[in-house]
Amino acid sequence: MYQADRGNYRTNESMGKAFMHSCLGKLIIFVAFILVVLIIAYFTTPTEKEMTVDMEDNIMQCLEANDSIKGDPIDDYVTNLGAIFSEADSTKVAEEVRQAYHMYNRLEVYRHALYATAYLRNNLHPEGVRVGFGAFGLVIPTVLYKDILLDVGPIHKGYDQKLYRQTIVPDNDLGKTPNIQEYHYKRNPDD
Repeated sequence: MYQADRGNYRTNESMGKAFMHSCLGKLIIFVAFILVVLIIAYFTTPTEKEMTVDMEDNIMQCLEANDSIKGDPIDDYVTNLGAIFSEADSTKVAEEVRQAYHMYNRLEVYRHALYATAYLRNNLHPEGVRVGFGAFGLVIPTVLYKDILLDVGPIHKGYDQKLYRQTIVPDNDLGKTPNIQEYHYKRNPDD
């Protein structure tokens, strides 16, 4: 059989273009991209000093946001999101709250190869609770107000006694309860 167009089946792709369109070429490009991102992450991981300074500031912002109204965790998440890009006002946190924070809490920072983490240790969390992490030059707080210990008091007198419980006994007397019965519908005979 005779083929008239033998030259049309040749491709004019260069060796580089053929490599980029092959599966092996795409895999090598993907691995190179991941390596570049990992190298950038390694060199932009915050140092222990940067993490400590930023996390102390973020914790002060959490204390500032919860100074009068103790919010729920959603308020803490919103505060943490704003704390990434802002700084605490040093005059808004009361000095006794700041001293109590430093007395009962200890911030520890651990630097890993590609990121750093910050843990808050206190009597509530002796193993530590993660309150932030840093990567790519950013320190991202995850601190919750309930993780911070600000006052310490006795829980019980001794090991053989019950826990202290503060009970509030209302001193207002509402009087006697009226005789409450089920409601039964009675049909009016005149209807």
